[in-house]
Amino acid sequence: MGFASAVGGDDSEGPITGSALDKAEAAALEHTGAGRVTETEVGDEESYYEVEVTLPTGEETDVQLNRSFEVVGSETESESGDESETESESGDDD
Repeated sequence: MGFASAVGGDDSEGPITGSALDKAEAAALEHTGAGRVTETEVGDEESYYEVEVTLPTGEETDVQLNRSFEVVGSETESESGDESETESESGDDD
């Protein structure tokens, strides 16, 4: 019996670093309004950048950003495991 393992075709997934990390964190926290960045990823399957923010309520929000650090979507998981999604065409420049 054989065992096969498939890995995504793009090996560029990893944490966001450098000045991109600062910009991604700022964009994600502006979107959520509060919280603490707990994880980041470049090359996410849903967007170029993904930033996970833990809100003061304990909920976790995954904020999806494009290469220009504009929010293109987000998903919040409550403590009960329920998920809600939002998508936007482009982020605000403010």
